[in-house]
Amino acid sequence: MTKGILGKKVGMTQVFTDNGELVPVTVIDVTPNVVMQIKTVENDGYSAVQLGFDDKREVLSNKPEQGHAAKANTTPKRFIGEIRDAELGDIKVGDEVKADVFAEGETVDVTGTTKGHGYQGNIHKDNQSRGPMAHGSRYHRRPGSLGAIINRVFKGMKLPGRMGGKTVTMQHLQVVKVDLDNNVLLIKGNVPGANKSYVTIKNSVKANTKKSLSKQHNK
Repeated sequence: MTKGILGKKVGMTQVFTDNGELVPVTVIDVTPNVVMQIKTVENDGYSAVQLGFDDKREVLSNKPEQGHAAKANTTPKRFIGEIRDAELGDIKVGDEVKADVFAEGETVDVTGTTKGHGYQGNIHKDNQSRGPMAHGSRYHRRPGSLGAIINRVFKGMKLPGRMGGKTVTMQHLQVVKVDLDNNVLLIKGNVPGANKSYVTIKNSVKANTKKSLSKQHNK
């Protein structure tokens, strides 16, 4: 089963562990999420818990958003996401999910939108090499061969284009500290996105896979 929480990337800092090691961490604001909706296989075709994060003024929200939030007895939210196959337990619509959903030392997967870098060339974007810069070479920073001589570009070609701004999941990051008083998680590892961008934090898929494999091996 899965558990998770929505948050906002604040920035970076560093903390000392008990053995005196200095660890760089990313601070993620996880102000208590509100359970907006519980989806079931019978009604929706799949099981999930819909969470809402970061209050939004009613004047900025439309009628459907206001009505959806009213069912959970809360205000409209700026960021809404789903945790599929979540550990429901006694959770109900309108309940809060707080930072203590995770524990220190636990591994998580963090999903966010990477920083946008605009339109970039193939050398910057795809780490390709340039041609000779002198001696009459007319091939400097252009893309290389496109392959077969036909009137189309093959799918998957690495060509100049927009760089960044993609949804990325960084796996197997470590929760260094859970600060319930300030509603923050300190996570060690590469958290995607710029500061103030929204992220989704779930328990690590790889960790669960390793545990299940070890259990099968022990049997």
